[in-house]
Amino acid sequence: MTEPWPTELRVSKDRQHLLVSFDDGRRFDLPAEMLRVLSPSAEVQGHGPGQKLTVPGKRNVAIIGATPTGNYAVRIGFDDMHDTGIFTWKYLYELGERGAELFADYERELAEKGMSRDHSEKPR
Repeated sequence: MTEPWPTELRVSKDRQHLLVSFDDGRRFDLPAEMLRVLSPSAEVQGHGPGQKLTVPGKRNVAIIGATPTGNYAVRIGFDDMHDTGIFTWKYLYELGERGAELFADYERELAEKGMSRDHSEKPR
């Protein structure tokens, strides 16, 4: 069985969502904040096991660009100047299917660490 292949990638007019359609008929509306905080970049995921970072203060982040990378992925640029995440088609599909669950885990991590979606620092 082959992996689903994207047939359309579109950034919404307000730059708050990436709309992705796949050849199996599935369509996903992926929020910019979710893409930013779950970015596959080393800046977010770390360079090895147990190094994943919790990125606060990204509630209003916007997408400023989506650049194809080879024929397997897209590099998404955000208005906070983060642009090192290369999102494979498989990962975008996973975010479409499991994004709500993964984002809920992220929100739990924020709460556990005393962080906020609205502020990039812990409250004093």
